[in-house]
Amino acid sequence: MANVFRKTYTQPLPKHVEIVERRGRKMAMWFDRRGRRKYDEITTGRRGEVKIVRQSPTYIARYRDADGVEQFESTGCKDEQAARHVLADILKRVEHMKAGIITPAQDRQANHADRPIRSHVADYLEHLRAKTVRGRKVSAAHRENVERQLERIVADCRFRLLRDVDRGAMEKWMNRQEAAQMGARTRNMYRAAIVSFCNWCVEADRLPVNPLAKLCSADEHVDRRRTRRALTEDEIGRLLEAARRRPVAELGRGSTPKPKKQCKGRSTWSKAELTFETLENAYRRGRGLLKDEPDRLAELELLGQERRLIYKTMILTGLRKGELASLTAGQLALDGPRPYAELLAKHEKSGRGAQIPLRRDLVTELQAFLAKRLLREQKKTRCKGKAMPMRLPAGAPLFNVPRDLLKIFDRDLATAGIAKKDERGRTVDLHALRHTFGTHLSKAGVAPRVAMAAMRHSSLDLTMNIYTDPVLLDVGAAVDALPSFDTPERPVKAADPA
Repeated sequence: MANVFRKTYTQPLPKHVEIVERRGRKMAMWFDRRGRRKYDEITTGRRGEVKIVRQSPTYIARYRDADGVEQFESTGCKDEQAARHVLADILKRVEHMKAGIITPAQDRQANHADRPIRSHVADYLEHLRAKTVRGRKVSAAHRENVERQLERIVADCRFRLLRDVDRGAMEKWMNRQEAAQMGARTRNMYRAAIVSFCNWCVEADRLPVNPLAKLCSADEHVDRRRTRRALTEDEIGRLLEAARRRPVAELGRGSTPKPKKQCKGRSTWSKAELTFETLENAYRRGRGLLKDEPDRLAELELLGQERRLIYKTMILTGLRKGELASLTAGQLALDGPRPYAELLAKHEKSGRGAQIPLRRDLVTELQAFLAKRLLREQKKTRCKGKAMPMRLPAGAPLFNVPRDLLKIFDRDLATAGIAKKDERGRTVDLHALRHTFGTHLSKAGVAPRVAMAAMRHSSLDLTMNIYTDPVLLDVGAAVDALPSFDTPERPVKAADPA
């Protein structure tokens, strides 16, 4: 028979407890943290110790489900009458299931209806923690972003339960964010987070349908906050040169006096900023300062060569930063007629995997770089008395791609004299090197479909309109190459004599 009750449990005696007699029974008298006096029944534990008997603050409902199995469910009510009302609703749902009026899925949805939405969000984040996409776990950074986005939406829209999630409320929220100058891409990221959450609720039988399935997305083409540009050939050359020399040149920078307002104590000078014009002299001074430290000089030279190769590899292959960082020495095939790098499916953005063709000059530089790394490893093992390796391990990373590579890239840009933003507001960052790859493919006359395959895109529109910078294309020469459309003049016949 169904009923409601408060669950009893035992606890050890609190500190400073006193056993007193009250209403003919022995009870424990103690004071809680707020100084309030408490009386609880006492009992004897299994080991003979004295314990207090406590009751749960809310009532528990006991009933049999549609299959006749006894169930216990918290009503969340501290009042007995309210708890009985909750039990009546549960029994009504059980009767509807027996009669076939509602399905088991609908019953599960009803069970989740009264749970706070934040508990569903917590369950969704646990789902993301266990989820794998194309053989890869969902990254911790993505989970943190999703958590932050959902928490903001729930708080701003005042969603308390799942049934509160409403398309109209979300549209108003997106309009408010647009008025607050939030970019279209950012608004779409928040939209994707809440829509994906609702899709999961449908799959987990927590919602019958997704209330945000037809929520409109923002137009990113009209409101693009970051437009990248491709580098010219001259800029590429200066960037690679700055990356190669800067680790040593940093030591050879000259000094410059500080303005009087910035002078504090004995600090009256600072290191001069590196420019492309002063790079060569600073590089020579740096080598001179390290002439007695050949090992450190070799390390800095190798570091500069590695940074140069990172940029050049990204420009000549279109690899993204994460994809480049995943490459190992064993994924390179440099000795065949057509050298390539094997990009594994779990590391590629599309999840398909690819063989990335490598140009001959890049292959030569990679071989020289790997040979220097091998010599360095052999020297280290010789000092430790271990057997020298004859080749780098297959699992050794091809490059040491630091997490703050973007900051290093920005400093290399400044040294090369390349503006971070141009007069049109377009920016240069690491992903702009992929734009550079796509743009120079088109500039070299590569067929659009071939360029699309080289970029590993699924859409020709993405390759041509997003990753191709029309400013660098020789449109004038293309127009001059058009054939002449003038009609040739016909000779005028002489008039017949009258």
